[in-house]
Amino acid sequence: MSSITIPSHLDAAHPADIARWAAEQFGVDQLVVTASFEDAVLVHVAATAVPGIEIVLLDTQYLFAETQWFAQQLRQRLDLNLRVEHPAAHVVPDNLWQTDTNACCDVRKVQPLARAIAGKGAWITGVRRVDGPTRANTPIAAYDVGRGLVKVNPLAAFTDDDMALYESLYELPKNPLSERGYPSIGCWPCTRPVAPGEDKRAGRWSGSDKTECGLHV
Repeated sequence: MSSITIPSHLDAAHPADIARWAAEQFGVDQLVVTASFEDAVLVHVAATAVPGIEIVLLDTQYLFAETQWFAQQLRQRLDLNLRVEHPAAHVVPDNLWQTDTNACCDVRKVQPLARAIAGKGAWITGVRRVDGPTRANTPIAAYDVGRGLVKVNPLAAFTDDDMALYESLYELPKNPLSERGYPSIGCWPCTRPVAPGEDKRAGRWSGSDKTECGLHV
């Protein structure tokens, strides 16, 4: 599957059309969407374009209560085929986030992701180019050599204005934290509100040089 041809027209396609293309290429059973539930756009795109598509929430044991609530609200409202992927049974809440954030992300995000996408042909994410320098060149779709499947990013070209317009058009609810100074939402120990003028991901792993959890690198 590494030789798959990504149609050039996808670069300017609507996110829903990109999701439908993935379904046509791989079949619904071979697709998995991972969503952080920072907002409702990705899950709305996926669930309306490809009804029944599997959507996975990685429960790190440290999700904000608001994020968990928001996921369940959207599950009911959009009739999501939602699966919650937990860390391995031996992983319990601890203080690893205080001493080794990379190791913490590995056991709570990277390893659960590997289980979630195992055997799938394509993985759909909400990564956007405007999210930061490390994501500026995100393709709409490309073969992920390390994980052995095609990674599809329907929202890659969406700006913040595009996201706001989409939310308005479809009257989508917001994660309560987004209106409390959290433009980027991760785990509660490693996420803080962002001050006016700061980069929207400045609140993630604040005070360190860490910018990614390992899912998209």
